[in-house]
Amino acid sequence: MDRLQQALKIAFASEFSFYLKAHNYHWNVTGPMFPQLHDLFGKIYEEVYGSIDTFAEEIRALNTFVPASYTRFSMLSQIDEETAIPDAQSMLAELLSDSERMNKLLKLTFDMATADGQEGLADFLAGRMDAHKKHSWMLRSTLA
Repeated sequence: MDRLQQALKIAFASEFSFYLKAHNYHWNVTGPMFPQLHDLFGKIYEEVYGSIDTFAEEIRALNTFVPASYTRFSMLSQIDEETAIPDAQSMLAELLSDSERMNKLLKLTFDMATADGQEGLADFLAGRMDAHKKHSWMLRSTLA
């Protein structure tokens, strides 16, 4: 169970970091596709943010505490923080790469939850994988 708890904390910190990056891009995108990208990044960050509280509650349900500081997030996250303001194409490519990374991380955590008999948690993680699959599709199609 300790491995699952740690994996969940890493996935949670990574998901929060992904949310923050998508929100950053929503605020700071520029260029001829501004309205479309502003909306796309907004839909992505809103969907991800909508999962954060439930994600934290899933961690608490395993009788462990949720990481809840930028310091802990940066220690745990598999998503690199964005400190620059990249161009719109780079934003799309970076968020696509991060969404695909999230899907791999969520799948590893899903497999651990399934092995530990945590069916409800596995169901939640499957939903997150489906959400990132859709985010990746939208980002990939926009980049094409």
